[in-house]
Amino acid sequence: MIHNIRYRLFVYKDEDEEKLLQNLKNILPTAKPKREIAKGIFKDEIVIFSGKIEKKNETEKFIKNFSSINKEDLYKLSSDFERKVDKNGNLFLRFSKYSVCEDTLEICDSGDSIHLQIKISTYPAKKKVAINLLNEFLKDYL
Repeated sequence: MIHNIRYRLFVYKDEDEEKLLQNLKNILPTAKPKREIAKGIFKDEIVIFSGKIEKKNETEKFIKNFSSINKEDLYKLSSDFERKVDKNGNLFLRFSKYSVCEDTLEICDSGDSIHLQIKISTYPAKKKVAINLLNEFLKDYL
């Protein structure tokens, strides 16, 4: 169902880098992120972890994490696919960095979050086909 997952995590100077990196691995257990340093608006240092997961067994480990997302968030997600899936069949998700600290996955739309771009395996690679596949997938969790 998933072709690949691209991810990004921004860590600010007042945050615990190791803890947030572990939280990323709670969502994507096989992640091996690249670490970059960027400067913020006020010249403060921001660490950016990013990478891509492509192997089927690694994407399946991510799929298993869907059981820890509360049903209310999953219902909201299913009604929001039109906005969260692009014309090429990419699903854009954000998980709250803070909820992951508490061993739960909370989908959010803004704020401090772990960003995922999930390429849905569809043929043809179109938005409507991806949304239909995602709705079928979510039936198992709702």
